[in-house]
Amino acid sequence: MIQMKKIGFFLAFACISMVAVGQQKPTELDKSPMDMSYWPDNYPLLKMSGKAKDQPIARIIYGRPVKNGRTIFGGIIKYNELWRLGANEATELEIFSPVKIANKIIPKGRYTLFCVPSENRWTIIVSKDNFCWGSFTYDTRKDVVRADVKPETTDEIIETFTIYFNENAGKANLIMLWDNQRAELPMTHVTTKK
Repeated sequence: MIQMKKIGFFLAFACISMVAVGQQKPTELDKSPMDMSYWPDNYPLLKMSGKAKDQPIARIIYGRPVKNGRTIFGGIIKYNELWRLGANEATELEIFSPVKIANKIIPKGRYTLFCVPSENRWTIIVSKDNFCWGSFTYDTRKDVVRADVKPETTDEIIETFTIYFNENAGKANLIMLWDNQRAELPMTHVTTKK
């Protein structure tokens, strides 16, 4: 009899647990989807076709906020204040082979990018502080390099924030576009002579 009560209790508990699990809803689709860009930009195609000889030089992972009729720079992105350079988690730069930014060699590793935009200059910050949500826990002591770049006003409005590598002969510019602004962060691949 006691054994039957234990079995009955176990079955009731199992049924209640299954109902509770069945009622869980999946997370909602993020309004600012994530995207990824590689240097070289055709690396994913080379990898899928089995033609990639090496790892990429760098990869960037970032959230893509949307303009939605808002004033971006000087509006939702305040001038002279720290910005996560995207949406949600801070933008992540993974370097697979050393690069030079603003005359500083950045070794292989994972970094976070931040930006302090102003009307005439953006300060791009490469930080060792990884896995940050936004820029709330930003720590200047973890800065690896700061590089000032000049934003340009474009004729075209870019609705969704975009970052990509524009490469040329061992160098690349990290292009950042949103609203009517474009900024380029020059990078050089540092190769070791064998």
